Amino acid sequence: MSGGKLPEGWVATTLQNIAVWGSGGTPSRSHDEFYNGNIPWIKTGDLGPRLITEASEYITEAGVKNSSAKYFPKGSVAIAMYGATIGKTSILGIDATTNQACAVGSPIEDITSSIFLYYFLLNEKNAFIKKGKGGAQPNISQAVIKEHPLSLPPYAEQKIIAEKLDTLLAQVDSTKARLEKIPQILKRFRQAVLAAAATGNLNQNISSNNKKNTLKEVGIMIKTGPFGSALHKSDYISNGIPVINPMHINDGIISPSLCMTISDEKYAELSSWSLQDGDIIVGRRGEMGRAAMVNLNQSKMLCGTGSMILRTKENIVPKYLELILRSPTAINYFNKEAVGSTMVNLNQKVINSLEVYLPHIEEQLEIIRRVEQLFAYADTIEKQVNSALTRVNNLTQSILAKAFRGELTAQWRAENPDLISGENSAAALLERIKAERAASGGKKTSRKKS
Repeated sequence: MSGGKLPEGWVATTLQNIAVWGSGGTPSRSHDEFYNGNIPWIKTGDLGPRLITEASEYITEAGVKNSSAKYFPKGSVAIAMYGATIGKTSILGIDATTNQACAVGSPIEDITSSIFLYYFLLNEKNAFIKKGKGGAQPNISQAVIKEHPLSLPPYAEQKIIAEKLDTLLAQVDSTKARLEKIPQILKRFRQAVLAAAATGNLNQNISSNNKKNTLKEVGIMIKTGPFGSALHKSDYISNGIPVINPMHINDGIISPSLCMTISDEKYAELSSWSLQDGDIIVGRRGEMGRAAMVNLNQSKMLCGTGSMILRTKENIVPKYLELILRSPTAINYFNKEAVGSTMVNLNQKVINSLEVYLPHIEEQLEIIRRVEQLFAYADTIEKQVNSALTRVNNLTQSILAKAFRGELTAQWRAENPDLISGENSAAALLERIKAERAASGGKKTSRKKS
């Protein structure tokens, strides 16, 4: 807690006064006998979960004896000191060793607890990241951690703070988990809409032709992108005329890459593959269902080697064909009929054989309108969900900050003055531990239980 008056019973101190700190080491990789043992060896990549109950790597007793790796008791709290993982923290749910990139604090008996120390370090993550800035590999040291300030509540209040954080953060996590499921639900909703459009079930109020026709019978013109011999990787330049390959086609939208473009001269040479307004460009390799209607907005684009151009006649609206090609009906058919073992490929025969529901133009336009209306509804929900997720992600840090300013326990302090004053105050606890250390010749005690 920086600035301002501390809550009653709290005391300003540093992390070295509430936990015994240490770090580990790495056994030599040139000795196979140091590894694949049964001793958990925690690295910074393992940190993040609230409780660690297993390591990603295990070492042997010989590995411990011949390195700086050392044992830390269950209930200790590990924090990452190096690089991009700075500030990641976890409680050790097992007795374990660590590498040198982890600082480990064993809470001092009756001063603090594993869960309180864990939550405090979690709250201070951004502060540690700031302290680690600078250099190619930013890091913090044990000294930095030990000297890090904190406002320490009385032991009884720490327990209440931890309980409140357990409850509140569990609610936040539950809310976040539910919100994170919604985009997948919306994806399935959009696919269901496309499936209904492709089968004529989206607009059953209009009497129309229910017969299905193949794209060949409908009269669609299909042109496969240029062979690799006509368009080489060496032909690509930056900021030229975009070449559209499957990776550039997603959810009915064309997103050109500025580094996958060609010169005006190359475009003129390959002009028979230039895209026109109203064309449907389809990815013919890899993931099926990549299709989008071309709207040039007066800019040029070329069909890439991995794509195909479909052009409609007057009996079919281009946007309607795009929706059909993106539907689960078409995707399932393409996945079944496409050729290739390592990467599926569409050819003109497969495309031509796709059967489509082709109503009159008026109904095609009505289906397009309804699909766009439902998609817009889904888009609105998705924006609201993303906004809510941002707020929820910020909520965790806000709750932690309130906890360590004493705001979550203000009423509790008012109702329990005897538990935060006198010999129960944090200052009195620290003085008692200091006196005990002096009496025992400076020996520190650590707390093993969480």
